[in-house]
Amino acid sequence: MKMFWLGLTALGLCAANAAAVDCRSLPDWENAGVYVGGDQVRHLNNAYTAKWWTQAEDPATHSGTWDVWRYDGACDGVSSSSSSSSSSSSSSSSGSGSSSGSSSSGGSCSSPQYVDGGRYSTGDLVQNVGSEFRCDVGGWCSLGGAYAPGVGWAWGEAWTQLGDCEGSSSSSSSSSGSSGSSGNPGSSGGNSGLLPKHALVGYWHNFNNGSGLYRIAEVSDVWDVIVVAFADDAGNGNVAFNLDAGLNKQQFIDDIAAKRAAGKIVVLSFGGQNGTVTLNSAEHVTNFVNSTADILDEYGFDGIDIDLESGAGVMHGAPVVQNLVSAVKQLKARYPNMYLSMAPEHPYVQGGYVAYTGIWGAYLPMIDQLRDELDLLHVQLYNNGGLSTPYHSQAYAAGSVDMMVASAMMLIEGFPLGGGSAGYFDGLRPDQVALGLPSGPSAAGSGQAATADINRALDCLTARVNCGSLTPSQAWPDFNGVMTWSINWDMHDGGIFSGPVGSHVHNLP
Repeated sequence: MKMFWLGLTALGLCAANAAAVDCRSLPDWENAGVYVGGDQVRHLNNAYTAKWWTQAEDPATHSGTWDVWRYDGACDGVSSSSSSSSSSSSSSSSGSGSSSGSSSSGGSCSSPQYVDGGRYSTGDLVQNVGSEFRCDVGGWCSLGGAYAPGVGWAWGEAWTQLGDCEGSSSSSSSSSGSSGSSGNPGSSGGNSGLLPKHALVGYWHNFNNGSGLYRIAEVSDVWDVIVVAFADDAGNGNVAFNLDAGLNKQQFIDDIAAKRAAGKIVVLSFGGQNGTVTLNSAEHVTNFVNSTADILDEYGFDGIDIDLESGAGVMHGAPVVQNLVSAVKQLKARYPNMYLSMAPEHPYVQGGYVAYTGIWGAYLPMIDQLRDELDLLHVQLYNNGGLSTPYHSQAYAAGSVDMMVASAMMLIEGFPLGGGSAGYFDGLRPDQVALGLPSGPSAAGSGQAATADINRALDCLTARVNCGSLTPSQAWPDFNGVMTWSINWDMHDGGIFSGPVGSHVHNLP
């Protein structure tokens, strides 16, 4: 995880905090509505302000740094706004009245047959080419032609595919229980039993690198998993956690307890750009396990995250690899519900497809041996250029929809190692995989993705809609979500990542 220590005088320390917003007086966003600069709305339990004239531009996907909407923060919970999308508030459709609720018909396709050029409103349900669809943008749904559901080249911009008519239920038939609020929208459990079905994961860093230093209590409830970065190497296998001098230790412990009581997961990360652990012997493993257990007990962390990079010497044949596997299994024996995640850079994981030596694919033995303990793998898709995959002769560009989709497909489907000469990595469950991306332009040196493209990649993976040139052979509605570096930078930047991406994650199937 790159830290990027920037000049404090240039960036300032008093960052904008995407605090909870009282949304009771805000109108619901309507797709057909016309908004001008300064107009405020609520949408999917988040607040937004228009920067200029706009119509039919969903705030959840148009609130990036240079986009039309500014994300103001998550609603504070006292709003009367429901989880249903306001875009259908005035629709008198014959289907469901809410664009975020799913069809009660599941895959039975009791909805009417689509008619090209017919008049459709946001929220209407139709069937076409053997599938059921929900209209998301009424004006476009009524155009037909290129927007005809399932057949037109741009249909994914107007419609959401709910499932096959022949099936007993649609791929998104459970989405009516997925709220647009910042709380956990149901739980798949993961291997720890803690993880929500779709999670927004963020790294909170215990140092000020220009983004600002914040209390855990200030972190928006839109975040489901808060990864505290980083533990320190105390030598001989021992690790320590040294809280920044600008924070109060007891207050920090109390803040963690409050987040956990609210249903959030808070874990301690090992590694980072310069982080190390010393695991060269059985004695080191014992010291690592004991000192980590002491920290978990003292601070109340739910588990650990492994984010070791080049500074830790992770490479094929290095003792740290097998010793870390042993240490994690011993910790899991002590704490059966311990949460475990990993955030390696992509050369250490998918890089094993190109070569299987040195750092290339060096995390794969750990991932493979810890797959029964692993809750979530969110590979860093930044600061390392494009991605070579089995799906295209050329590397996919960093930040592109295709790269995000391809990276996840490799982890779920598995892939050959070393160009086919070094074996095969068996894929993980979809619920064990998430995307790993920077929160904004200040958070990483390269590899940033537009929030709209991140949401497209999520749609592609969970429902096979809004894909780029690469479409998975099947949808994975259990694909988990998104991780970002970092919560601090997102707070500094006014929630430009957590607003649109968090809303989308929490409304996945």
